[in-house]
Amino acid sequence: MNTAPFNPTSLFAERMSGVPTSFIREILKTTVQPDIISFAGGLPNPALFPVEAFQRAADTVFSMSGRIALQYAQTEGYLPLREYIAARYKKIQGLDIKPEEILITSGSQQGIDLVGKVLVNPGDTIAMESPGYLGAIQSLSVYQPNFAGVTLTNEGVDVDELEALYDKQAVKLFSAIPNFQNPTGISYTEATRERVASALMGRNTIVVEDDPYGDLRFAGVRAKSLRSYFGDQCIMFGSFSKIAAPGFRLGWVVAAKPLMEKLIIAKQATDLHTNFVGQRIMHEYLVNNDLDAHIRRITDAYSSQCEAMLGSIARHFPAEAVSTKPEGGMFVWVTMPEHFSTVKFFDAAIKQKVAFVPGVPFYVNGGGSNTMRLNYSCSDAATIEEGIKRLGTLMREMLPQGATA
Repeated sequence: MNTAPFNPTSLFAERMSGVPTSFIREILKTTVQPDIISFAGGLPNPALFPVEAFQRAADTVFSMSGRIALQYAQTEGYLPLREYIAARYKKIQGLDIKPEEILITSGSQQGIDLVGKVLVNPGDTIAMESPGYLGAIQSLSVYQPNFAGVTLTNEGVDVDELEALYDKQAVKLFSAIPNFQNPTGISYTEATRERVASALMGRNTIVVEDDPYGDLRFAGVRAKSLRSYFGDQCIMFGSFSKIAAPGFRLGWVVAAKPLMEKLIIAKQATDLHTNFVGQRIMHEYLVNNDLDAHIRRITDAYSSQCEAMLGSIARHFPAEAVSTKPEGGMFVWVTMPEHFSTVKFFDAAIKQKVAFVPGVPFYVNGGGSNTMRLNYSCSDAATIEEGIKRLGTLMREMLPQGATA
């Protein structure tokens, strides 16, 4: 008879041992006090949520088709919503995507998880931007891959480094956020996209194009989607979280038929289907409101907030602090001198009632200890000015000891 005492930690699956906690979620626990100026979250601005329009949409759904909306639904998602997404891809990006190539997911984060379930075996190599999206790192870690970080430059991924990685070993997939990347705010130039296509087209690999921020452009010109180069070799993720409201948790995956069939099976095994009431309300909102006008309202606000942050950085940060200059999205990335620890800086900044995200967790192969992510989408200009001023003062105090840390 087995008399070993109950020990839940001894029963955990091995796959969980390598999955990091959500560093950002842990940081956000420290920012709930109302006197904290937080540049830590990656949250859209709630002041811009179209609350009244969604209320009207919900009223219509429940009054016209409430019993249907409250029932189980097909795994693929509400067909009119998928048709809307397909039509929008054609209108905005000139992409010919069929509704049957679209799977509605519980946020694009679930799309990442489904791709991991379908494609990633323990030990498979995944190429990841360095720094890369923390949500993808955490989600894909469950499937026990070997991550290979590829340096991100101001023009996008380092294509020479990416190609050298592929020449050296088999790589199952390359995960990229080419528009206003999280965490850096960097966008791939057209030349970089063309070089990525030249380097990877025809190889036995999947290119994952995560694009939650692509519509949030407030400067420059939209570049071609990676999908336009790679076709069926590319899986795309999209989301309504940044352009409508994240509370619905509505995203989608675009994939060719052989992949889509497996993604649907994985989705069925996970949750049967995405919240059908939310899908119906979202579709009702989309067909009766001007989404592009709403996006312009968001980008006008974010443009002003980004300008305020970059201006404050120029005024208050020391010259040693180098920041990205995003043309859209929600983030500015700051790089300090090599020996400056932004983790130590975070501890000091919290005492001054300012929060940000240190860069370390965004690097799959180590590094980034002198980097940080700043979010501007949820702070007004006055708050940005005060928060950046506090950080700048603290930076100047810490730089001498940071140089020798």
